[in-house]
Amino acid sequence: MLKKNTVLQAIILPTILLIAACGGNSENKQNAEVTISEYPILTIEPRSTTLNSNYPATIEGQQNIEIRPKIEGFIEHIYVDEGATVKQGQALFRISAPQYEQEKRSAEAAVKIAEAAVNTAQMEVNKVRPLVEKNIISRYQLESAQFNLESQQAQLAQARANLTNASTNVGYTLITSPVNGVVGTLPYKIGSLVSSNTPQPLTTVSNITNIYAYFSINEKQMLEISGREAEGSARDNLANIPQVSLILANGSQFPYPGRIETTSGLINTATGSISVRATFPNPGNVVRSGSSGVIIIPLELDSAIVIPQKSTYEIQGKKFVYQLQEDNTVTSKSITVMDNDDGQFYVVNAGLKPGDKIVMEGLATLRDGLNVQPVAVNADSLFKPVTTPDTVR
Repeated sequence: MLKKNTVLQAIILPTILLIAACGGNSENKQNAEVTISEYPILTIEPRSTTLNSNYPATIEGQQNIEIRPKIEGFIEHIYVDEGATVKQGQALFRISAPQYEQEKRSAEAAVKIAEAAVNTAQMEVNKVRPLVEKNIISRYQLESAQFNLESQQAQLAQARANLTNASTNVGYTLITSPVNGVVGTLPYKIGSLVSSNTPQPLTTVSNITNIYAYFSINEKQMLEISGREAEGSARDNLANIPQVSLILANGSQFPYPGRIETTSGLINTATGSISVRATFPNPGNVVRSGSSGVIIIPLELDSAIVIPQKSTYEIQGKKFVYQLQEDNTVTSKSITVMDNDDGQFYVVNAGLKPGDKIVMEGLATLRDGLNVQPVAVNADSLFKPVTTPDTVR
């Protein structure tokens, strides 16, 4: 019996091992088939593109003029309302200051008195001169009369100056707009006592025929946008920057393009940024001073290497892509990109060249040396004309 069992084991055991081996080979084959997955592959081609870089901005009018009284008095009349559009020279306020009217009347009277004194002194000179010429009286009396005339003429000039000052003070009682613009808030009402030392201005008139958008940009981005190397004047570099657009607070695009006209002379060492001012025409005073918005600066590039941002990953501040090799395996590749981007694509400065192939999606499932099944992506359908992006710096 023992010999019979031994023979059965000798027959059955190899059969089991053979079945197990066949089953293991089948499972390994299935695993190998699973690992070779399809991945979209983008072939790098140079292309012309426009990247839009966005920067939050604060908007100010061309002029924001505080209206303050030059004299002390009570507000007698307010001729405009808040938000009204006014013209240069249009009346804004009337201040009641009767003391200045009284000073003017007194100055007018003093002028008349001084004029009479001058006339009297002139008559005295006219009377004395022929007597001196006939040696009836001494020349000393003529000189005395002439000195008196000059003194009276000086007093007349002073009286007229006082009248001019009094008239100017009376003119200050009517406050007019110095420029065309829009009236701000009116913190003081009729009857309020105001003076040149009043803490708040009577109002602010904003000249918003043109508007200024102020924003900050770092030094590297400014050099990339203006295309500047070490040479070139600041004016020439600003002229190289294309027209910019303004996105208003409600998300709509301001219909009139603007230009970057000035940059600060110093770089903020704390932030590494430069303060920039863009100027926009503002027909109809649509945009008001104090508004906020987003400046869009287009950057036009020829023969640039552009890749989707989703085809990159980042490790310790460095960006990488998975590059497809000739044997259909992938290898991670370090790249450098421009700081200016539109939130969807990167412009590659180094690390890739035309003809290279990269994996577009599914990067989280990849590793170096992994074998993939490439699926070509139509680059023309991927890179559509750049529209206004939502990403804001």
